[in-house]
Amino acid sequence: MHIEPGIVHGAKMALAYGTAAAAAGYSLKMIADDLKTHAVPSFVARAALAVVAVLVFFEILPHFPVGVSEVHLILGTTLLLLLGTGPAAVGLAGGLAIQGMFFAPTDLPMYFVNVTTLLVPLFAIHAIARKVLPQGVAYVDLGYGDVLKLSVAYQGGIVAWVAFWAFYGQGVGAETFASVATFGVAYMTVVLIEPIADLAVLWVAKSLRGLEKSGLVTRRLYNAA
Repeated sequence: MHIEPGIVHGAKMALAYGTAAAAAGYSLKMIADDLKTHAVPSFVARAALAVVAVLVFFEILPHFPVGVSEVHLILGTTLLLLLGTGPAAVGLAGGLAIQGMFFAPTDLPMYFVNVTTLLVPLFAIHAIARKVLPQGVAYVDLGYGDVLKLSVAYQGGIVAWVAFWAFYGQGVGAETFASVATFGVAYMTVVLIEPIADLAVLWVAKSLRGLEKSGLVTRRLYNAA
C-alpha cells in the first residue's frame, strides 16, 4: 500500500498533511475511548505489540511492487480484534514511521499519504465492528463471515485510498488507470488470506483464556460489547 515518492508532490502534499492531521486527531479519540475501559499500562503494552507486529508485517512478511504501489499483508483487522482500535492506530502509524526512519528512508516524504491510507480504513472497520458485528458475541467467537466483512472493508479502503492518491497526484490517464487497476486486483487477493489468519489468531486466543486478565489484549476479545 506504499505510495511511491513522486506520485503526490509539491503543493498537492497539503491535502496529505490535512488528512493525516485529521487521522491523528481521530486516533486521539480512539486512544481516549480505550483508556476508559483499560489501564494505561495495558494500553502502552498493546500499542507496543502493535508497533512490533506492523514492523513484522512490513519488513518480514512477503511484499512486492505491483502497479502504482506495493502489496503488503497488513493484518489491520487482526490488530483491531486482538489489541483494540487505539493501539492498532498507534501501531500502524508508529510502525510506518520506524520503517521509514530505519529501513526505507526514501518513503519518509510520503509518510502523511501512507499513514492516511492505513488509518482511515482502520477507523472504518471500527465503525463496522460496532454496527454490523453481533454485539452479544465476543471477538473470539466470531465466524468467517464476520471477519470477512472487516477484511473486505479494510483492504477495500486501502485500495480506494491508493487509487485516490494516484489519480490526485498523477491525473486520470490511461497509464495511471492501468497501474491502479493492476494494484487493486493484486491487493484484493489479500482478502483471501486475511480472514483465515484472523480466525487462526482468534482460535489461538480462545484457547489461551489466561490472556483475558493479562492486559495484553483488548477487553472486547473475550467479552460481549
